[in-house]
Amino acid sequence: MKDTFKHQGLRKQLISLLKDKGILDFKVLEAMNRVPRHLFLDSSFEAHSYQNKAFPIGADQTISHPFTVAFQTELLRLKENHVVLEIGTGCGYQTAVLLEMRVKVYSIERQQELFKKTKLFLPKLGYRAKQLIFGDGYKGLPEYAPYDSIVVTAGAPYVPKPLLAQLKIGGRLVIPIGNDPQIMHLYVRTSATEFKKETFGEFRFVPMLEDKN
Repeated sequence: MKDTFKHQGLRKQLISLLKDKGILDFKVLEAMNRVPRHLFLDSSFEAHSYQNKAFPIGADQTISHPFTVAFQTELLRLKENHVVLEIGTGCGYQTAVLLEMRVKVYSIERQQELFKKTKLFLPKLGYRAKQLIFGDGYKGLPEYAPYDSIVVTAGAPYVPKPLLAQLKIGGRLVIPIGNDPQIMHLYVRTSATEFKKETFGEFRFVPMLEDKN
């Protein structure tokens, strides 16, 4: 598993592209500059791994476009030691970006094939989440709640109420909602019973799975 000067140069080009597309958070850009995206992909995609494209990662799932990862991460407004719940671990790329932001990550994956692979793979790169869990993202992870932020990396048909309930006051939920394409939503918890909602345009994700395996 090599991260060569060539890979690092391609990452810098990707970071420049993300800046041009409107990503402004320096910490997000720095985190993504440190994560070797090519190692999260099949070797047949290595030459293209720093393009702003999604690629298959197995189990009918994909790794998101780098811009999508940057956009969602920026919306979270993370601070060091924030507690973050990720719904949809996938290949672990978004997880790695979050960990590079120096936050505490709990992550849920519904596809057992990906869960087993990623749970073994992330520590080999030095990335250690607080918990990687095989389970139903619609239910969240109440035993470790409340969370400063929750990020959903698959297209949900609706906003799962348990995720809203597991946010801290002031906490942020970033979730794409709809079929194809989805609309990116941000929910900010303003009180025990109230949430502020914003939307941010169209994105494309694989569907968020329920009752799988």
